[in-house]
Order: sequence, then C-alpha cells, then structure tokens
Amino acid sequence: MRDVAVIGVGMNKWGELWETSLRDLIAQSALMALDDAGIEEVEAMYIGCMSSGLFTDQEHLGSMGPDYSGICPVPGTRVESACASGGAAFRSAYMHVASGMADIVMAAGVEKMTDVDGGGATFALATAADQEYEVYNGVTFPGLYAMMANHHMKKYGTTRDQLAQVSVKNHYNGAKNSLAQFRMEVSLDQVKNAVMVSDPLTLLDCSPITDGSAAVILCSMDKAKSLTKKRLVKVIGSGHASDTIQLAQREDLSSLKSTAIAAKQALDMAGRKINDINFAEVHDCFSIAEIMVIEALGIAAQGKGGPATADGTTAMTGKFPVNVSGGLKSKGHPVGATGVAQIVELTKQIRGEADKDRQLKKADIGLAQNMGGSGASSVVHILEGM
Repeated sequence: MRDVAVIGVGMNKWGELWETSLRDLIAQSALMALDDAGIEEVEAMYIGCMSSGLFTDQEHLGSMGPDYSGICPVPGTRVESACASGGAAFRSAYMHVASGMADIVMAAGVEKMTDVDGGGATFALATAADQEYEVYNGVTFPGLYAMMANHHMKKYGTTRDQLAQVSVKNHYNGAKNSLAQFRMEVSLDQVKNAVMVSDPLTLLDCSPITDGSAAVILCSMDKAKSLTKKRLVKVIGSGHASDTIQLAQREDLSSLKSTAIAAKQALDMAGRKINDINFAEVHDCFSIAEIMVIEALGIAAQGKGGPATADGTTAMTGKFPVNVSGGLKSKGHPVGATGVAQIVELTKQIRGEADKDRQLKKADIGLAQNMGGSGASSVVHILEGM
C-alpha cells in the first residue's frame, strides 16, 4: 500500500442552517477543501451520510455530491455506517488512494437534520438501533446510553459530576471554536439541572441536532509533496470494527469492544502506542460515550474514564487533550459529517492552523474515533505531521 496524505480540508459553520440545502452543504465544504489543497480536480468522491432520505427525502448522493461540487464526471459513492458514516467514508477514500487506483480522492460528510421536526429526527436517528428488539419496544438512543451510563456508574463508581464534566470541558473548548454550533460555556450545575432526557442524562449530556458538512482531500504522498507547501499530514493508521447492533447482546454494557478493536488495528498499523498520541477527537454523542471511548482507546484504564475527566487529564491543557474542537456536544453532530470533521480538526491542529485560543502546543500525532449507534460500528484513524 502507498503512503497517503491529507492535503486539503474544508468545513462550514455548523448549526441550524435553515437557508442552506443538503446539496449546498456538500458543495460548500467540498469547494473549501479543493481551495485549501490548491487543486481543481479529484479522481473520486466518497460521501458519508446516514439518513438523507429520512431527513430530506434525498437519496443518490453519489451523484449529487460530484454534481454540486462541480467535479463531474468523477465517480461518487455514498457510505453509510450510522453515525460512523463520515469516518467510514474517509477510510474508503484512504484505501482508494493507498491501493494505487487513484492519486487524489475526496472524502466528504454531510447531514441536513433540521428539515424535520423533533419526532422525525428521533425516528431517523433510531434507525441506527435494532428496530425489532430496541426501537419497537420504545428505546431511543438517550435511553440506550442512559443504560450504559447507569451500568458504568454501578460497576465502577462513576459519578454524576464526572459525567457532567465531559460537557463542561467540551463546551469550554467549543466556545473557542469559530465553526461550532454552541459557542458557550456551561457549569456542572447547569448540566446536572438541565431538563432530564433519560436518567441520568440531561439535555446538556446529549449532542444536538445539527446541519453541517466537512470535506478532506487525500493524495498519494509522492504527489502531495509536489502539490502543497503546507505541512504534510500522513495517515499512519486506520482501523474499523463492529459489535452487535443490539445493546442487550453485548458482552459488557460498560465497554466499547468495537472501538477497542479498531483502535488496536490503527495503532498496530501505525506502529505506535496510545501514549505516543498527542491528542484525540472522539465520539461524545452523550457524555458517557466519551468516558467509555477514552477507556476503550487506553487513554484511561477501564472504569477510570470518569476520574480522568474530572482531574483534567483530557482537558485542553491536560496530559491527553480530548475533543479540543468542542466535540459533538458543542461543535455539533450532523451525523454523517462528524467523522470527516474530526479529520479536519486533526489536520488543522497538526498544521498549527486551529483557532488561536485552542491551538495545542504539542500536536504532531492525532487520533480520530467515530462510531455508529451505541458502538455497533467504530472507525479509528491516526494522522501524523511530516
């Protein structure tokens, strides 16, 4: 396999973008990524998107993506793995270039979620769970993650304050992110006393409904050296794994097996240990998710994700910064775009191009973890500056 670099990134400002259509969202980020790379053409396009048919009645993004990005007739392919669709699209684009079938490929992610009401959004998102055994019986994702949280709290002594600190930390970071949906800080009391969604998770433990997109350009390393003067960002590790779609069939409700396996694959491929990584962007769709993810990655020992969050280990100035972008909680979570946006953040940090108030001093190697459903699929990538 050939070495592959990220040479261009683009992301629009996320939020409730009432005046921006699905097609325009794709085009905005795609054109920004092309401009950032200093090129006009790519050889293929992969688009991560979970539920455009349910949110906007629009399928066939494999055509719409290249069409409205102005890059027809290149082949376009939509990639779906629930909330891990963006990460899976990036992995597909990476493999396309690494295989030698193309030199320059775009990976994009998009979701337009506000064209339906709350009930419609809940229905669309619930399709990532087991319809017959979970959704039919009335369980939605807040309920599933609440079960995981309660199990983790009982098994390891994780506290309500530790859960809330995930949101406090990520909103602190997101307040400094010019592209984030919610640029405001929150306190522990605000998180704990917010409207209860599914005990113990309140509204401020949950990621929002978001419109947004992101795109990156991947290029063979040899060609990248001649195309860009910016710091090259090499993809050194990639992993992808799945677990049972039904939470009740898991070996342990307090751990994320798919993430642990995908992380091992990516780290082995990179020839690195988790302690070699400088920072990470992870899938904090709910506060308990970040705690479980950092345990699965090995940033914290199993059962110690709560204390690691509370003691500042994962803070922007901590030993292992996590979600300096604000994460899904503050930056937003247009589900199909999230995994690609994580790569955008890693690339900007490694290049030294993040917002001034949140640019990390040490950001040579970053890790992105994106997952679907309640952890039924997980994708992990590791990027390093050259």
